[in-house]
Amino acid sequence: MTDTPPPPRDWRDTVFLPKTDFPMKAGLAAKEPAILDRWAKIGVYDRLREQRAGRERFILHDGPPYANGDIHMGHAMNKVLKDIVVRSQSLMGKDAPYVPGWDCHGLPIEWKIEEAYRAKKKSKDEVPPTEFRQECRDYAAKWVGVQAAQFARLGVMGDWANPYLTMNFASEAVIAGELLKFAMSGQLYRGAKPVMWSPVEKTALAEAEVEYEDVVSTQIDVAFEILDAPNAPELKGAYAVIWTTTPWTIPVNQALAYGEEIEYAIVEIAFIDPRQMMGYDASAAEVLARDLARLDSATALFAGKRILVAAELAESFAKRARGERVISSVKVIRTVNGRELAGATARHPMHHLGGFFAKPRRFLAGDFVTADAGTGLVHMAPDHGEDDFALCKANGLEPVFAVDDAGMYRADWAWLGGQGSVINKKFVAAGAGGDFKEPGPICTDLRAAGALLAASDDFAHSYPHSWRSKAKVIFRCTPQWFIPMDRATNLSPSRLREGLGVGVSASDALGETSSPPPTPPASGRGEGGDNAPTLRALALDAIERTRWVPARSQNRIRAMVEGRPDWVISRQRAWGVPIPIYLNRKTGDYLRDEAVNDRILAAFREGGADAWFAADHQALLGAEHDLADYAVVTDILDVWFDSGSTHVFTVEARYGEGVRANLYLEGSDQHRGWFQSSLLESCGTRGRAPYDAVLTHGFALDGNGRKMSKSLGNVVDPLKVIGESGADILRLWVAQTDYFEDVRIGKEVLSGTGDTYRKLRNTFRYLLGALEGFDERERVAVADMPELERYVLGKLGKLDAELRAAAEAFEFNRYTRALSDFANDDLSAFFFDIRKDSLYCDAADSIKRRSYRTMLDVLFHAMVRYAAPILCFTAEEVWQARFPSDDGSVHFLEWPELPAIPADLKLGTDWDGVRALREQVTEAIEPLRREKTVRSSLEAEVTLPDLPLSPDALAEIFISGQVHPGESLAITRTEKHKCGRCWRHLPEVVDEVAGGSGLCNRCAEVVQHA
Repeated sequence: MTDTPPPPRDWRDTVFLPKTDFPMKAGLAAKEPAILDRWAKIGVYDRLREQRAGRERFILHDGPPYANGDIHMGHAMNKVLKDIVVRSQSLMGKDAPYVPGWDCHGLPIEWKIEEAYRAKKKSKDEVPPTEFRQECRDYAAKWVGVQAAQFARLGVMGDWANPYLTMNFASEAVIAGELLKFAMSGQLYRGAKPVMWSPVEKTALAEAEVEYEDVVSTQIDVAFEILDAPNAPELKGAYAVIWTTTPWTIPVNQALAYGEEIEYAIVEIAFIDPRQMMGYDASAAEVLARDLARLDSATALFAGKRILVAAELAESFAKRARGERVISSVKVIRTVNGRELAGATARHPMHHLGGFFAKPRRFLAGDFVTADAGTGLVHMAPDHGEDDFALCKANGLEPVFAVDDAGMYRADWAWLGGQGSVINKKFVAAGAGGDFKEPGPICTDLRAAGALLAASDDFAHSYPHSWRSKAKVIFRCTPQWFIPMDRATNLSPSRLREGLGVGVSASDALGETSSPPPTPPASGRGEGGDNAPTLRALALDAIERTRWVPARSQNRIRAMVEGRPDWVISRQRAWGVPIPIYLNRKTGDYLRDEAVNDRILAAFREGGADAWFAADHQALLGAEHDLADYAVVTDILDVWFDSGSTHVFTVEARYGEGVRANLYLEGSDQHRGWFQSSLLESCGTRGRAPYDAVLTHGFALDGNGRKMSKSLGNVVDPLKVIGESGADILRLWVAQTDYFEDVRIGKEVLSGTGDTYRKLRNTFRYLLGALEGFDERERVAVADMPELERYVLGKLGKLDAELRAAAEAFEFNRYTRALSDFANDDLSAFFFDIRKDSLYCDAADSIKRRSYRTMLDVLFHAMVRYAAPILCFTAEEVWQARFPSDDGSVHFLEWPELPAIPADLKLGTDWDGVRALREQVTEAIEPLRREKTVRSSLEAEVTLPDLPLSPDALAEIFISGQVHPGESLAITRTEKHKCGRCWRHLPEVVDEVAGGSGLCNRCAEVVQHA
């Protein structure tokens, strides 16, 4: 009987393994609320303000969302990005306050209250205005509270106890005051112009309140009989044909527009019996009957008619007239040049009704008329189009205001009064089939008059809708208040000097400032010869002097400002800041009196905007003015004017007059919204932009790149994501995306984000475990560190510079990628992997192990700070895991100061080359692992032609058996015994069975002195 040898000794208790309670499983959804509570308890935001007092300030001015519902993914993306910017600026040592705000006035909120009334079969007109406005105020206050909690749950750090609200009395007073500044400087006028009008909401809309959707409309071709043509007498009795997709505007036609450079043709159109066509198949009686009916109708309608259309559009017009199967022939009698139409007149198709319709319609030259589509002739309705209005006004033709607030023709409009809304498809239908078998009144009467030459309900195009009610809007001429874009601003010399830029000369800007501003002309178009810059000029100059991120967004807003019309600032609603103006009943001018303004604003500060509606207006006017001479304006301000004024009662009110925001940050749609209204408001009152820089981001789409929609069922709810995965996952998703473009979010996208998060969390977990028990006595000076540590310190320095540059450029996708790549590639896959042998097995006081732990400490302090702006909750958890404190926070820290590498301490090794060599060796070992020739890389001995470092050093770097010089790269299985403690295969290891210790020399020494 032989003795069984004892099992090899287990040396695990002598190995220094990492120790930490920091869990790999994050459990963010459960942990984050507790962290939020702790931040609130210790007052992180207020203490940061105290700590950063006196430092360079960075102000990100928050664009106000509407307070009317739970937040959506667009909100979450925007607020998180803002928070990352603010936290990164704070990390860089700046005083970076963040004051959240809300837009509380306007149609979105008023519409919700009206919906509640409609559900009860009530009208808001049955309720006193002050009571209705209070309901709007209460509704807004409710959602401010809800959204504030939801934004804070995202980790957004700000002054949640003192947000700005446009409905605060002080805010409403400032908004009114800013409007009065425009009035006092002559930058306000009241005029009747076509504006976007919502018949459903019964108010004017700004371009920013409109969205475009694809619709199918009725298109018609209408004949106007020519009465006279002095330059082309042969046109008399011919029919000028116009094409339109808004048949409802025909009743208020006042002229016909032509292009002077267009060649027009007088044509005769004949129709061919479809039965005479080769191969005509009319096996279905219904088809034949329809075609013959169209033939009879067209033949009768066009018989003897001479038609005037653009020569190149005659065939396409004939095709619309004949339908799909009836064939026409077009005969050109003669052509005329557009200029020959000067002085011509025609009569309205409904001229037999007399009155307005009996007046001859003049032909007017319009530079906007083209031969791209239609007939090359355009009917002019100054009530319902900008080009129409401008051309008609220039020729003495004024709007008739036939369509009321609800989009219906006035009851006293003899032809169409009260028959239906002009946006109702049934009202304008051609009756050519589809949903509307019968034509609407306009097409019916035009057909009866023999003027409807072609009509169909099949024209597909993009059409404006109110983005709130989703209903179609119309262009409608109404009396409104405007801020002119092309009139001299008449700002004070000090204001112009403050805002003056390279685009406006000083002599021009200060040319006329001492005289009082003139009475605003009706058109608001730069009359008067003032040399001071216009609002458009100031805005364009400010755009050039603003930093736009990304840079291409500058082109977008510049084009919008270059082409925008005067700013319509009035709305016909109840919930908002009123326009506090008195109109002189005799002159039509508005009152400009500083003493009256002072009394108005004092009333606003005490009672808010409601003070205007309940005011003793004679008391506000004072003894100098008689209320009987004035009409009190009851329109309210466009909410874009409200939000455009927020820089005054938020930035300037909190940080000093003249202070502007460092950054505005919103979605790209705000080029036509808040960015622009803020720009115009500030340029009109201060001569410059309210911001130094503007960052725009794209929109959040679903995982397939589609717009999120409840009807599609593809909405990704940020609150649900937070509840399941935690806010840090959502924050990391935002930071990882190329948010300058539209971005995607869905299960697959968030799964990828989760993978990135887990790798970063694992990096922190390793650092915490490997640094267990580290103290200053262990620290090693940089000069005494091995080259590998100094190499990694140099890589960290490069990362530090890259992250700072990315943060200053607001490129956090670049920032996050660099941080993640460093953690994964430079640390986990390289540095940590190599040095784990030293960490686990070297003596605690060895210079290599101490150097490694010193470098880990440097990495920890740097990495946790770098991650804090993005992973705000996780960074706090990591920091508290190592440095627990009742009142400390990682967010009090500033950008890390890295140990300096002495200038004369150069690396003697090409470490990038060593890393590349390491990858080659790893690839060469892999086939042997797959074939089970070696179980781990430690069993592989490596032969190399050139050795950049010592064999022992390379073996550690390769995590392999011994390394030998040779002619080429080769891998063989080692024959040496494995150390029972470090598992390396070395010559000095003698198996315990053979009477040895089973340990390598290093491990034997460490165990002996432990």
